Amino acid sequence: MKQAIYIHERSDWTQWCWSDKQLLPLVSRVRILQGHLLGKLVTLGFDLKVEAQLDAVTLEVVKTSEIEGETLNNEQVRSSVARHLGIETTDMPAATREIDAIVEMMLVATYGYQEPLALNDLLGWHNALFPTGYSGLYSIKAGAIRDDSKGAMQVVSGGYGREQVHFVAPSADRLPIELERFLVWFNTSADEQDNLDLVIKAGIAHLWFVTLHPFDDGNGRLTRAITERTLAQSDGSLQRFYSMSAQILKQRNTYYKILERTQKGGSDITQWLVWFLQTLEQALLAAQKTTDKIIRKASFWQNHRQQSLNPRQVKMLNILLTDFYGKLTTKKWALMTKCSADTALRDINDLIEKDILKKSIASGRSTHYEVVL
Repeated sequence: MKQAIYIHERSDWTQWCWSDKQLLPLVSRVRILQGHLLGKLVTLGFDLKVEAQLDAVTLEVVKTSEIEGETLNNEQVRSSVARHLGIETTDMPAATREIDAIVEMMLVATYGYQEPLALNDLLGWHNALFPTGYSGLYSIKAGAIRDDSKGAMQVVSGGYGREQVHFVAPSADRLPIELERFLVWFNTSADEQDNLDLVIKAGIAHLWFVTLHPFDDGNGRLTRAITERTLAQSDGSLQRFYSMSAQILKQRNTYYKILERTQKGGSDITQWLVWFLQTLEQALLAAQKTTDKIIRKASFWQNHRQQSLNPRQVKMLNILLTDFYGKLTTKKWALMTKCSADTALRDINDLIEKDILKKSIASGRSTHYEVVL
């Protein structure tokens, strides 16, 4: 069987090229969506902007880990992000030190978007991901470039005896020069790169760094942190309001396939960049919907600011206005607020009388309730 030739084995592998004809319409759509989202956020008050940022950063931290098969506690991540953003966390669970480190790494990655990216930054971020020096049960070199002492760095799937190698990274002895070349390119301004659009640069940076795979583990998460930093540059804002990782997770199989195909191709990376920009477009559209929900929720509470509501009602209305899935029933209300079915029904009927909830047309077991907007 013929052995694959990877792009990094070509002498001119970082002389990237692409089709402007295919990319420019996508770049234009992405830029328009960025403008609409950031313009809408400008009209929000400070508290609502912080809430939008809290949602986006929490989503990014949770999903970038989930892509790698690691599930973080969503509420603990949210609590850590809130604390780092200066939001009151009294009613939130305390985050673990590991989650705090990951959140801080992601925020530092974007908050320093105007500063040059240095190798020490990458080593620090990696150390934050693996503070114990372990990835699961395995000891790794945390905060240090891999040395390949245990063999070549490979991306492999399948169980023992039926492993499939998807990618073999550059050898460790190449990494000092390769990383220096990457960082020089990354820190070069767009003006000096023939006015390279920063959303295209984000896609190139993503492909370039994940191809280098310079660490024993955590390469995907660091790649996405670098991507977020470049997108912060493209937005001209240290505040993040959309999540690329959430969209990548939705298309994880396609993501790995397009990466593998590109890494076994030539220097023309048009198809990778098309995929990247389309995914960015979906991330921005999802953020628009989230922002609209935040605005609707703020408007709702402004309209009902004079109403006297108990804590259970406030909690459930906030959930209904943001992240509630399915249909609201008395049973769900009781379960989510940890009260009796009778108490749940009294809470609901009180909100119906106040014209805050309405009952569905269906009756019997199909009875459910909706917020009056």
